[in-house]
Amino acid sequence: MQLHITDIDCYAYHGCLKEEAAIGGHFSVSLTLTYDFTEAAQTDNLTQAIDYVLVHAEVRKQMAIRANLIEHVATRIKQSMQKLFPQCQNITVAVTKYNPPVNGHINKVTVTI
Repeated sequence: MQLHITDIDCYAYHGCLKEEAAIGGHFSVSLTLTYDFTEAAQTDNLTQAIDYVLVHAEVRKQMAIRANLIEHVATRIKQSMQKLFPQCQNITVAVTKYNPPVNGHINKVTVTI
């Protein structure tokens, strides 16, 4: 059973260039959390489910911590989700950086762990 939370929009300051640290840019985060939500489905009880509010808050918290690489950010988000939701058998995190500064045009770059 999987819960997909997609496209949490964030403005953050990740990147290897000093301009990225100063100006920032647009990012999005998507997660897939695999867990048994049978009891939540049967009882209609939030305490048996993954609370989207907590997921959103934790993603925003982690995205606010500057890093050079989105690989590092994605790993940090995954680790924090594992601590918050130990009932998950698997967690996949995708961090997307829009319009990365390159010598040309790339719409977006995504890392998935």
